[in-house]
Amino acid sequence: MEPTPTSRRDFLKTSSTVAIGGAIASQIAFPAIAKAEKGDKLKIGFIGCGGRGSGAALQALRADSNVELHAMGDVFETQIDKSLTSLKKNLPDNPEKFNVPKERQFTGLDAYKHVLDSGVDVVILTTPPGFRPQHLRAAVEAGKHIFLEKPMATDAPGVRSVMESVKIAKEKKLAMVAGFCWRYDYPRRELFKRIHDGQIGDIRAMYGTYLTGPVKPMPPASERPAGMTDMEWMVRNWYNFNWLSGDGLVEQAIHAVDWLGWAMNDKPPAKCTAVGGRQIPSEGGNIYDHVEVNYEWEGGVRGFLAQRQITGCYGENNLNVIGSKGIATIARGRVQITGDNPWRYEGPTPDMYQVEHDEMYASIRAGNPINNGDRMVTSTLMGIMGRIAGYTGLEITWDMALNSKQVLVPDIKDWNTKVEVPPIAMPGRTKYV
Repeated sequence: MEPTPTSRRDFLKTSSTVAIGGAIASQIAFPAIAKAEKGDKLKIGFIGCGGRGSGAALQALRADSNVELHAMGDVFETQIDKSLTSLKKNLPDNPEKFNVPKERQFTGLDAYKHVLDSGVDVVILTTPPGFRPQHLRAAVEAGKHIFLEKPMATDAPGVRSVMESVKIAKEKKLAMVAGFCWRYDYPRRELFKRIHDGQIGDIRAMYGTYLTGPVKPMPPASERPAGMTDMEWMVRNWYNFNWLSGDGLVEQAIHAVDWLGWAMNDKPPAKCTAVGGRQIPSEGGNIYDHVEVNYEWEGGVRGFLAQRQITGCYGENNLNVIGSKGIATIARGRVQITGDNPWRYEGPTPDMYQVEHDEMYASIRAGNPINNGDRMVTSTLMGIMGRIAGYTGLEITWDMALNSKQVLVPDIKDWNTKVEVPPIAMPGRTKYV
């Protein structure tokens, strides 16, 4: 799509910086499970049947007493078989929730279209992120309620497409719940509420970490089956290609990026710089395995994000928000505030993945569907913004990130579609587009 230049001010006008679901969620008693008598059976369509997707499908089936899995779609038939077997194993006492005959099990790159046309009411979008803007647009145009995993896109044109989809979803009053799961975690919700209420005073700086191992290491080229097209090889190893995953910062550490945005009430940063690279060589793929981003907001607040995905290294997924009156901390099971107004969370801790779906279905039944669209766009673009800064070595403003014309995702026709994969970026040589 040809972008229309958008300023940060325009973005803030069209993209609310408050989590829409928060007010609704706070009114739903724990556990938030919609009852069958509140409405007709909801038919679920499941697109992208990998591990995380199967988890989301299981949570959706548990969230409401009057739902059924009606259709499934994946590019590979084996994924559907494996997922369906797992789901049935985990819900052995609820066979009535499975109504997925072979004729509603769709495979191929166009499987999502067939799922959307199968009569479903709700869709779960958990394919690799590069496909998400296209699948999301099709889902909102078809009038479906949507659960979609993070991130929402891998490049700026994709983000702009998602912004339009969010607008359509609002007009149609469709639920749109994003897979930024920590937003549905009770301890973290209470922590960020206290930050926003001023318990640590004015925010001065933030430091988030996402130090872990790789999600799916790139296999050696010798393991590639004879005759497999480049497109299929990439999709089967999607995490290792920028156009499919966004890279480790955008696909995985985006959760920590989302924490920074959450602390700032989802107000976008003004600019950022970053450093990063590829420490461990890989046969194929073009993502960095470490990035460190330095965000700056108007007014001078700084947010630092350290991301690394290398085997055998120290692991950590923490956050420290430093305020004028104290420090808010998420670290190894502790959610607390130290300083002038100390506090530590001691309330209930239901599974956040389940809460996402419980509250989504409850909101649909109540006729007031949750829409996480605005904040999910902000957090996704914050991740892409950091990646661009790291890959180019430039200072990247919010406007530069939002209006970038770099298109990573190819126009996919079939498995023979040619994909131009850029080499691993070299800061100072790789250009901003």
